[in-house]
Amino acid sequence: MTITLDQIYTIKIANGDEIVAKIVAEDSQGYTVTNPLTVIPGRDGIQMIMSLFTADIKQPVSINKTQVSIIAASRQEVCDSYTEATTGIKPVRKPSIIMG
Repeated sequence: MTITLDQIYTIKIANGDEIVAKIVAEDSQGYTVTNPLTVIPGRDGIQMIMSLFTADIKQPVSINKTQVSIIAASRQEVCDSYTEATTGIKPVRKPSIIMG
């Protein structure tokens, strides 16, 4: 898969967590992402929470490629929810399974 920088991707890592993040750089070792959010199931659908509670959220973080089991472009409603969660900008969208 060809990664397009500055796009939002869904990344499944080896421990089973699903992360949604914007990939800003890639090299042979890993992906550099901004504002990673972990997907969790909720009573009203899936939700996204901060992946790193104690990190400086203004700084990019690295994900080692050896820990990535699946990577895919995120669905539009996921991208919209990610944008709202990370910027406060609420895109106009149709109802979806993403809550919060």
